[in-house]
Amino acid sequence: MKAILGRKVGMTQVFNEQGDVVPVTVVESGDIVVVQKKTVEKDGYDAIQVGFGDIKIKNVTKPLKGHYEKSKVEPKRFLREFRVDNIADYEVGQKIGVDIFQVGEKVDVIGTSKGKGFQGSIKRHGHHTGDMSHGSKFHRLRGSLGASAGVGKVVKGLKAHGHMGNERVTILNLEVVKVDADKNAILLKGAIPGPKKGLVKVREAVKKSK
Repeated sequence: MKAILGRKVGMTQVFNEQGDVVPVTVVESGDIVVVQKKTVEKDGYDAIQVGFGDIKIKNVTKPLKGHYEKSKVEPKRFLREFRVDNIADYEVGQKIGVDIFQVGEKVDVIGTSKGKGFQGSIKRHGHHTGDMSHGSKFHRLRGSLGASAGVGKVVKGLKAHGHMGNERVTILNLEVVKVDADKNAILLKGAIPGPKKGLVKVREAVKKSK
């Protein structure tokens, strides 16, 4: 499976060949380096461990320093694993760029959504408000929690107030609009999860739409 790591730069718009405006999200990648190969014989599955992002040496822990020294690779800020079909296509120290994707290809983007802290059920789940008139006394409350005496407790999974955001989110089947290998950037049609400068994973689509 083809995949890269990158940082979300932000959204802009470009014009396609028909002159239509296309909203795109810019993902900036870099020198993604293969740090370790994992095989079925040794680890039980085929995968590559890759490093991404610059980091100061003083901020790298001793165990990680030894891990990078063993692979003879400069330390990176992030370490992630990608499952692959043919492990023989990769070597330790090999660099992976955005040019593995083609314009028009469908990809999935995985990121962490923006954290919004503790929110009420109206913002978190889209519940309706009460009457906003002066005498209502029920504006943004969530209403009844429990069931009748037959159950006598709050049912698990009830949509209520609580922590919102800061979750792993996957957006499927986004189209690659442009690949700029010189700037290590890729333009994807539509929005992707996370804040600006947030880490995202771009992989080939696993459920390709027709």
